[in-house]
Amino acid sequence: MTSTTPDTLDSPAGTAPGLVARTARLAVHLAARLRRWTPAILVANVVAQIGIIVTGGAVRLTGSGLGCSTWPECEPGRFTPAFHEATTLHPYIEFGNRTLTGALGVIGLAVLVVMISDTSRTWRYRLLGLVPGLGVIAQAVIGGVVVLLDLHPGWVSLHFGVSGALVAMSLYLLHRSGEGDGAPRVVVPAPTRVLSVVLGALTAVIVVLGVLTTGAGPHSGDAEVGYRLALDPAAMSMAHAAAVWTFLAALAAYLVVLHRAGGGHTDGMFRARRAAWLLVAITFAQGAIGYVQYFTGLPILLVGLHMLGAGLLIAGATRVFLTTRIR
Repeated sequence: MTSTTPDTLDSPAGTAPGLVARTARLAVHLAARLRRWTPAILVANVVAQIGIIVTGGAVRLTGSGLGCSTWPECEPGRFTPAFHEATTLHPYIEFGNRTLTGALGVIGLAVLVVMISDTSRTWRYRLLGLVPGLGVIAQAVIGGVVVLLDLHPGWVSLHFGVSGALVAMSLYLLHRSGEGDGAPRVVVPAPTRVLSVVLGALTAVIVVLGVLTTGAGPHSGDAEVGYRLALDPAAMSMAHAAAVWTFLAALAAYLVVLHRAGGGHTDGMFRARRAAWLLVAITFAQGAIGYVQYFTGLPILLVGLHMLGAGLLIAGATRVFLTTRIR
């Protein structure tokens, strides 16, 4: 006797249940194929998150924050800049930054698919795939508020701060994808673990002071005024430099304790030391750029490189903390 209840998996392709079943199987198949590219997608996410800091910096350094007069459109009735005789580069710089945000959205969707569909991992790990996409949405909203409020310095600073947090989270996603789902086990001496937390906190302080220093200086993002924040640029620069030197002292202490430690997990200690020395290289390069730009009148190219260095510094400090334990 034939059942009168259709089995969706065996329904004819032309019926609605059959179409849904075929679509579901195709989605599962495509997700499985995409997961082969998980490491590349997660690396692309980290690179793009740092890249958006650089393009956002280009918007600020060239005074292009209002190159597009409205949001989400660039001009009323147009999503792209309008070319005419009086057109400057500002609309195209701002539009380029918005375009990269769109690319980040595509990457964020790919991250979500490869992580949420990986049934071999725990739900706690899989739900992390939501972070990049939610971050892009948050940044798009904040960017719109920035434009609508004529580059309010508080919102501009928040825009950069969220980018920094997304760089750290993206590096975390990349690191977690190569780990198991067991409980983390610390592989370094306790003082080293504490110092890795201190380095992370000091990184946040350095980034915040850097944002305030830029907002108080000539590259605050508004071509009509010399600053967006009523702060003494020299005093802010000195506070920023003091935070960097404190960071260097903590990093030196971290290296000393790490290299004097005996025993432990050999591979884990090797990764921790390698991450620490990479952070040393990033820090010295960033410090050199910072001092050169200060004493040469803050040329735009060097300030842009310094913003790139900020993204790398955040990623490097995050990596140092993560390599103090294994799963």
